[in-house]
Amino acid sequence: MPVELTRTVRFAIGADGSVADDAPVNNSFAAWPPMRGLGRYYEIHVTCTGEPDPRTGYLLNIKAIDQAVRQRALGVIAEATTDPATALGSLMQQLLRSLADHLDPSIINVTLQLTPTYALQMEAGQMDHVLVSQQYEFSAAHRLHVPSLSDEQNRQTFGKCNNPSGHGHNYRLEVTVRSPLDTSGRIASVEQIDELVDRVITERFDHKHLNRDTEEFADINPSVEHIAKVIYDLLIEPVAAIGLSMACVRVWETGKTVCTYRG
Repeated sequence: MPVELTRTVRFAIGADGSVADDAPVNNSFAAWPPMRGLGRYYEIHVTCTGEPDPRTGYLLNIKAIDQAVRQRALGVIAEATTDPATALGSLMQQLLRSLADHLDPSIINVTLQLTPTYALQMEAGQMDHVLVSQQYEFSAAHRLHVPSLSDEQNRQTFGKCNNPSGHGHNYRLEVTVRSPLDTSGRIASVEQIDELVDRVITERFDHKHLNRDTEEFADINPSVEHIAKVIYDLLIEPVAAIGLSMACVRVWETGKTVCTYRG
């Protein structure tokens, strides 16, 4: 019965690259080492897989993951923060290798959360590229309605979402692309991805009525499932044009409803 276990480790590094490793561990949920004054806050998500021990039920003791991150990965990141020429692809390779020494062969990927919306992930065995994820938002109205159904059938199927005047959402969008490492270990800049998504998606859909104002949904019911697929398809060629490839798109219609499309 293989399982996947993901552990998140939060920590802060001083603005000068220092690590407050003398601080008592009173709140590792928030971050340890803790933030002192102004600094940098990061999260590392480590995912391992395998068969749990039949007696304890553990795949790994989470303390072992915490220890590996804080003893190995934290120093790698602290050193990188002092070097403006740090290549993020090479950094991700270093992180994965440093953790694999302690957690191999169970580790399958490591994710470095650089901001609440921007993350890098590298998968074990696929260290020639990084998965780059960035989040966006746009506001749009839509009406869920299928012309081939009767008005009553539409009302029964879609309820309030069938309101003839439509209704709106503040959509949250996450785009994940595969970025190969160049010969220097560098990956695509997040600014490239931001510009592309703004031009191809945000300008097209933001503050629009999807049914009435966009050709993409003139004949397609704009459910969150269809929206995720349409966005993915719209991004395939522009993303390829800058040397990347699509991995997946996630669209949150509300805080409780999200759809992922992987192509």
